[in-house]
Amino acid sequence: MSRRRVHVGFVSTRFAGTDGVSLEAAKWASLLTGMGHECFYFAGESDRPDDRSHVVPEAHFKHPQILQLSRELFDDYTRSSETTGTIQRLRYYLKEQIYKFTLNYALDLLIVENALSLPVNVPLGLALTEFIAETQIPAIAHHHDFSWERKRFAVTAAADYLRAAFPPTLPSVIHVVINSFAARQLGLRTGTSAVLIPNVMDFANPPPAPDEYAKGLRADLGIEPDQHFLLQPTRIVPRKRIELAMELTRRLECDCQLVITHQSGDEGSAYERHLRSYAELMKVKVVFGSEIVNQRRDILPDGRKVYSLADAYQAADLVTYPSTIEGFGNAMLETFYYGRPIVVSTYEIFKTDIQPKGFKVIGFEDFIEEDTVQRSQEVLHNPQLGAEMASHNYQVGRRYYSYQILESHLALLMTRCLGV
Repeated sequence: MSRRRVHVGFVSTRFAGTDGVSLEAAKWASLLTGMGHECFYFAGESDRPDDRSHVVPEAHFKHPQILQLSRELFDDYTRSSETTGTIQRLRYYLKEQIYKFTLNYALDLLIVENALSLPVNVPLGLALTEFIAETQIPAIAHHHDFSWERKRFAVTAAADYLRAAFPPTLPSVIHVVINSFAARQLGLRTGTSAVLIPNVMDFANPPPAPDEYAKGLRADLGIEPDQHFLLQPTRIVPRKRIELAMELTRRLECDCQLVITHQSGDEGSAYERHLRSYAELMKVKVVFGSEIVNQRRDILPDGRKVYSLADAYQAADLVTYPSTIEGFGNAMLETFYYGRPIVVSTYEIFKTDIQPKGFKVIGFEDFIEEDTVQRSQEVLHNPQLGAEMASHNYQVGRRYYSYQILESHLALLMTRCLGV
């Protein structure tokens, strides 16, 4: 335990649900708490304890004013003076709220989760940048995605804001990235160095076996006992290429259902509508299961059970992960942890940072090949083969992506920021 207890303030657009940023922030907070520190949360939505959360609706990327600003800023190269005025008013208001958050909880350190890298809420990024510049408070900017990695931010009327705050270059800010490509790009684009800390799972403590509660998941999703359960554990956004998971499901030529666990993300609902139509066209059995799969177990008002992501992983026969772009690949790491075989697109970060570690996956490049289908069929028809792949991957994950790795990084960051 550190000699001094530190009050840490996590800041993001939301801390709720099963998105990668929320989940990874929870792991950081858990380990920091175990090291003797106290954690608090500022966001537009928070499922963390109420007495430790400062919720400001305008901080959420789905707030109506923020959505309107995003439409105005990322569809043209010019913006109106009215748009600029709205941004400045929200920036000032959010900065006031950050001051209140910091004073109310006597914060020593901020950890900003993606709000200074992905410009889904421009006023929040500007407010954070100004607050840090004015106070010189030590801050860790934990970057999961950058604007230059997303096509929808290529055309922008906010270039000045992006240069100022996404990310900012301030003396009291330490930048943390989750892959080596991001570290190189950050250096090239801003001249700023970064600490590389990959995402992790608690590989030192294997997940418990499914209990009686979990045994109802397949039936509640409408999966028959003799059907194969394919799991797509991601948000519904175009870069996840979920139509390829549907194609694989169709080409396996066996009775199987594909379950998509998450809701649409921060890119609208058009892609979900496309997938629903595509499933009908392909005659594929697809379950959109976000209503009864979440980060934690619960009971809905109508009495239906809500299952955890862990329940979904452990019930699945095969995980699909056909993304074209990933900052790291949380769903893949979770698949390794919960002992399931995986079909994965060999996206860039997988090739450079993850594959060299020696994981065994069913990989493909740009499209589903016949070999991808055959290897998937072999795993479904021979569960022992999948179990052997999963066991190997668990041991590799334990070596490279465990909580112990993260804890050592956090200890060094705390010393660098605060000398504790």
